[in-house]
Amino acid sequence: MTPTCFDAIVVGAGQAGPSLAGRLAAAGRKVAIVERKLFGGTCVNTGCTPTKTLVASAYVAHKARTAQAYGINVAGPVTADMKALKARKDAVLMKSRNNIETWLRGMENCAVFTGHARFESPTEMRIGEDLITAPEIFLNVGGRAKVPEMPGVHEVPFLTNVSLLDLDELPRHLIVVGGSYVGIEFAQAFRRFGSEVTIVEMGPRLVQREDEDVSASVKEILEKEGIRIRLNAECITLAKKGQKIVVHVNCAHDASPSLGSHVLLAVGRRPNTDDLGLDKACVAIDKHGYIQVDDQLRTTAPGIWALGDCNGKGAFTHTAYNDFEIVAANLLDYETRRVTDRIPCYALYMDPPLARVGLNEREVRASGKPALIGTRPMTKVARATEKGETDGFMKVLVNAETKQILGASILGTSGDEAIHCILDTMYARAPYTTITHAMHIHPTVSELIPTVFEDMKPLS
Repeated sequence: MTPTCFDAIVVGAGQAGPSLAGRLAAAGRKVAIVERKLFGGTCVNTGCTPTKTLVASAYVAHKARTAQAYGINVAGPVTADMKALKARKDAVLMKSRNNIETWLRGMENCAVFTGHARFESPTEMRIGEDLITAPEIFLNVGGRAKVPEMPGVHEVPFLTNVSLLDLDELPRHLIVVGGSYVGIEFAQAFRRFGSEVTIVEMGPRLVQREDEDVSASVKEILEKEGIRIRLNAECITLAKKGQKIVVHVNCAHDASPSLGSHVLLAVGRRPNTDDLGLDKACVAIDKHGYIQVDDQLRTTAPGIWALGDCNGKGAFTHTAYNDFEIVAANLLDYETRRVTDRIPCYALYMDPPLARVGLNEREVRASGKPALIGTRPMTKVARATEKGETDGFMKVLVNAETKQILGASILGTSGDEAIHCILDTMYARAPYTTITHAMHIHPTVSELIPTVFEDMKPLS
């Protein structure tokens, strides 16, 4: 078969793929974009868009239940209509998915292929009966939920972040295996919908990537809402008991099993690199299956790049989109942009959200840099008090010699928005005094950030 020739092939219509295809096509290149299943990738279909839509519904339910504290009377019990919740979530994500597909199919210089793409050589890919070739190939194939080989996992019906989104009935008791970002968001949302919820975490604390004070506050917030948390849960085993699922654990303080109606496995993700034929393209992967890339996202094979979750350089929508920006800048704008130029930043979308930029306290201590630290509880933030949302705190870290901001954590209402004034100051390489000398609007959460910097002490 004679292959159809293109200037570029983009595999995957997640966050990086469509935008890159658009830039390449606008530059006059003949582009093929391949999507095997759902346009929009993880973010639109099973990640940010549907989960944050559910989180928003859960927030409304929580506010309705606590309305009396605000002087508002709500008659009758507050319940969740799971069919209506699912319909709202589906409507939001379908709009995004359809918009992306419509945009690509109507794009000049761009051909859309649907199906699974596999390499046949470093410049050729097969999609079903179609064989296409190009001197430049961009992989944006994403990732999926990891299913650990724990005892009994294949003997019980379990949920992942994908299948949980398809539920249209409320779980009576949802057991979440995994106490990190995905697990916590779902745990709190379904607790607010009315499920009994238990989190089972193998480690000694939740969100272990964070500092201990952050983990402790997250735990306190979740427990206050009635979520049971089991830490140090070693030797997790799943089994069926009638219509229930039994999660056997060997915890330090409690070895009793947890019995639930549903179990969610939220124990990490893996890249979709198993069946791409990467060996035929001489593209190297690491021991976890992530495609190895350099600082400009080039793989070990000339003319092939990897963007998004599949390269192990970030597991977020914003890192995937920034991958597109880096590749486009280097190829089309004659700029020099690198992965190492970006500052780590992300958020955990529980309520209140946790926002993080740069280094945390543990990492600053490990660096040995002379540092200053400032903290302030959200109870001291007028805006939080007015909203009745005072859980959490702010924490900032600064290099004591250069006055450069090293990192920050905000666990609190609107923290995911407020933290950007810190992030932008870091990108500007400006001293923290840029923030302390700025006049912020009252009443906002952001206005208290300067006071945290003004009240710093040496990190002992």
